[in-house]
Formats: sequence, structure tokens, C-alpha cells
Amino acid sequence: MSNAPNHVRTAELLRTALDSTSGDTVTLGAFLDSIGERAFGFVILILALPNFIPVPIGVGGVMGVLVIFVGLQMLAGLEHPWLLRRLRDRGIPRASVEKFVKRLTPLLRWLERICRPRLEKLAEHPGHRITGLLLVLVGIALALPIPFTNYVFGLLLVVYAVALIERDGIALIVAWLASAGVAVALLSLSHVAFETMRGWF
Repeated sequence: MSNAPNHVRTAELLRTALDSTSGDTVTLGAFLDSIGERAFGFVILILALPNFIPVPIGVGGVMGVLVIFVGLQMLAGLEHPWLLRRLRDRGIPRASVEKFVKRLTPLLRWLERICRPRLEKLAEHPGHRITGLLLVLVGIALALPIPFTNYVFGLLLVVYAVALIERDGIALIVAWLASAGVAVALLSLSHVAFETMRGWF
């Protein structure tokens, strides 16, 4: 049975994580460690955002590789994200983190009304392994030079992120099914493209 009454909502979790650090700067490692296992969801959310921003061509390849990196960690059974020491120890001005949390809070409050802790075992270790495997596949697809797919994969990553952050197993199942649907669609398009090119030659 869900322990929803004791569940700390996302916006509150972020605020608590920030308050648990001290000084004028906040290291990324300390911030994510304060969030614990749910830090995977925040990392995925951060990786999803560039897919909705007009940036130079190639961002999908970079984000795709990073998504694969995160997915492999979940597939390996890690309980929270592992970062390179250079990234873990990187100091971010507290004012910038405060601004980020403040801007993100209204969106999180809205998402909290949609998602809630359900089938929580799917959103935690060892259920992470299934999500990790699918994120590896999503990362591979995102890294491929397929036009006009960044928004699709970005939206899919947002669903994964929210499901993991709010420990919503139902939303996670939706993300799994959506991943399978996207995979089938890409395979179908690839087959059609291959047959078309073969017909030309």
C-alpha cells in the first residue's frame, strides 16, 4: 500500500534540499544527495529542457548520450545519480539556485495536482532497472540525427522525470508504453525510408 500521506511533494523536497546546504554556493553533488533516490528524476528533467529550446543542431546528440549515461546507472541498480567529481564539486551561486527553484515551483505545484504516489515500487529501486533500460533506448534514439524528433523525446523525458520525482507508477507505465510506441513508429519509418531508397536505386 502507498505511503502517500508521508510523501514529501516535489516543491517541498527541493526547498528542503536547498535549505540543508550552507554557504554562498551550492555544489551539485550535495544538492542531489539531499534529494536522494528521486534525484534521478531531477537529472532527467534537466536533460529534457534543452530539447524545447532553439539551440544549435546537435544538442540531441549530446543530450542523448547523457540520457544513456543516466539510464545505464539506473539499469546497474544505483540508488542515486553518480556524477564525475568535477561536476559534483562544481559550486553554483546560491542566488542562482534560489531563482531556479522559485521559477520551477509553480510548474511543480501544477504537476503535483496531476501526479501522486501510486504503485511506488515501480518508481524506486529495483524497479529503476526497467526505466533505465528504456531510457538507454530513448537516449540512443535521441542521439540519432532524426529531424523534428527532439520535442517528442523531450516530452517523453518530462513524463519520466515527473513520474520518478512524484513516485507515480501509473505515470511511469504511461512513459514505458509511450517509449514502446515511439520505438515501433521509428522502426516503421526506418523501414519505409529503407524501402524507398532501395526503390530509387
